[in-house]
Amino acid sequence: MKRIITVISAATLLAALVPGCNQERTTYSDAEYVMFADTMSLHMIPDDAEHYFAVQVASTKSCDYDRTFGVEVIDKDSKAIEGLHYRLKSNTITIPAGKLATEILVHGNYAALEIADTVNFNLRLVMPEQLEWEFYGNGTNVKMVKSCPFALENYTGWCVVTSTFLQDYPGVDNKSIQRLIRTEKHPTEENLVILHDWLFNGYDVTLRFDPTDPAEPKVSMDSDQVISDEASVFGIIRGDNKILTESAQNYVSYYSACENFAALWSHMYVENLGTPVGSVGNFYTILEWVSDEEADRLQREEGM
Repeated sequence: MKRIITVISAATLLAALVPGCNQERTTYSDAEYVMFADTMSLHMIPDDAEHYFAVQVASTKSCDYDRTFGVEVIDKDSKAIEGLHYRLKSNTITIPAGKLATEILVHGNYAALEIADTVNFNLRLVMPEQLEWEFYGNGTNVKMVKSCPFALENYTGWCVVTSTFLQDYPGVDNKSIQRLIRTEKHPTEENLVILHDWLFNGYDVTLRFDPTDPAEPKVSMDSDQVISDEASVFGIIRGDNKILTESAQNYVSYYSACENFAALWSHMYVENLGTPVGSVGNFYTILEWVSDEEADRLQREEGM
């Protein structure tokens, strides 16, 4: 079902067609078009009652008068429910005189969004047909994702490690591809945790979190960290008896602030006195932080 939030009066719509646009600032030949800047956009929704995100609207020309249009919510193919998952700050938009753009402000309801779920809604501009550029159309798909606040404390304590490296090279320490380890904050460096006995007993490494952009929550590992000796894992020594690790290039490693896990791509390699001997390969590891109660269960029932 289609529902028009606000219908602009005929007089307002006709005003947009009256000559007067500034020809010197024309962007696309002589045509005046109004459209959403993107046909699809993704927005992170924080736990902030005052936060609004912007859906951009652009024009190919500036005019010497204000241009006001209505906004239509398209219920069809929209997973988000207006009034529950989001609300528009205004039912109309205005491109001010002399300007080429404006924005629709939307508030996302953090509490109504499910963890690790993406909900969407569709918007359409209510405007004269002459202003619609057929190539772009007059609609957009807006997607929202819950953005939980980052807290380094959530990545300390008990952690279940599942690694493809252990699948290929369990060594003498491991009977499966999973380990239960302890992690703690680094005593001096910000957003850095120590993974004690990460893949093999006696070898700690550090994991760095980058919460700068909530839309791209990243993790990484510093280079030249030792994860084990070669002999107990490979059964042979080809370098200086150290297996080293670093973040794998061309792979994305990230964390989830809502679910307290990290997905890490690591490059394993061997050197001899700083000279590369060979690459072991790139391996995928999932780190899932669990409660003390869950860790106790895993130790009792799973033998971890």
